[in-house]
Amino acid sequence: MSLSIPQNKQSGIGEVLWVRIALIITGMLFLGAVIGLPLAAVFTEALRKGLDAYVASIIEPDALSAIRLTLLVAAIAVPLNIVFGIAASWAITKFEFTGKRLLITLIDLPFSVSPVISGLIYALMFGAQSLLGSWLLEHDIQILFAVPALVIATIFVTFPFVARELIPLMEEQGTEEEEAAILLGASGWRTFVSITLPNIRWGLLYGVLLCNARAMGEFGAVSVVSGHIKGETNTIPLQVEILYNEYNFVAAFSVASILTLLAVVTLLLKRVVEKYGAKTKKITT
Repeated sequence: MSLSIPQNKQSGIGEVLWVRIALIITGMLFLGAVIGLPLAAVFTEALRKGLDAYVASIIEPDALSAIRLTLLVAAIAVPLNIVFGIAASWAITKFEFTGKRLLITLIDLPFSVSPVISGLIYALMFGAQSLLGSWLLEHDIQILFAVPALVIATIFVTFPFVARELIPLMEEQGTEEEEAAILLGASGWRTFVSITLPNIRWGLLYGVLLCNARAMGEFGAVSVVSGHIKGETNTIPLQVEILYNEYNFVAAFSVASILTLLAVVTLLLKRVVEKYGAKTKKITT
C-alpha cells in the first residue's frame, strides 16, 4: 500500500501550499516596509517642492563639490583595493607561506572595527599632537582634514570586499590550470592574464560593485577625518548630514537620492553579475 501526497497540498520541498504563500507574503511585506517605504520616502521628500527645487539642490555649489569629492575618493580607493584584493587572494589561494592566517585575519579586520574607530585612529596618527603629525606639519604636508585622509579612511573600510569575493572563488578553482600553463612555459604574468583573470572576472566585478557602493556611501570613518569643511572635505553622506541638521530637508533628501539611485543601480548590476556568473560557471562545468 502506498501513500500519495495531493499536488495541491505539497510542493517540491514538502511544504504545505498555504504555508509557502504565507511565507512569501510575509517576506514581501517585510521588504516593502524595510526597503520600499524608505526608498519612496527619500524621493517623496526630495520632490516635495517640485522638480526645479530638486535640481537646484543638486547643482548647488557645495552639493556639486561633495559629488566631485565622492567620485574622486572612490576613483582612487576602488582601484587600489582591486590591486590589493587580487594580490592578496592570489597569495592566499596559490601559495603556502608563514603568516598566511594572519593576513586573512587582517583582511577581515575592518568588518570587526567600527568605521568611527578607524577614523579616530587615523586622526590620532596624523594629528598635530602626534610624532607623524608634527613631521607632516613641518614639511607642509596636509593629510588630515584633506583628500588624502578621506582616501586612506575609505580604503581601510572597503579593502576586504574584493579579496573576500575572490578568495573562496579562487580556492574552489584550484591551481591545476595555472600549474599546467607554467609547465608549458607560460610566465607568471601570462598565466595570470590568460587563465586566472578570466576565471575570476565575474567574482572580481561583483566585489568591485560592493566596494564602490561602500566607498561612495561611507560616513563614519570619513566624518572623523574630514573636518566637515564645506565645499572642500564633505562627501555626499556628510553633505546630507549638514543639510539635514540645518533643517534644509528638501536639499538633504535631494542629495541623498543620489546615493539611493546608486544603491538601486548597484543591486541591478549585482543581479546581472550573479546571473551571468552562474551561467558561465554552469557552462564551464
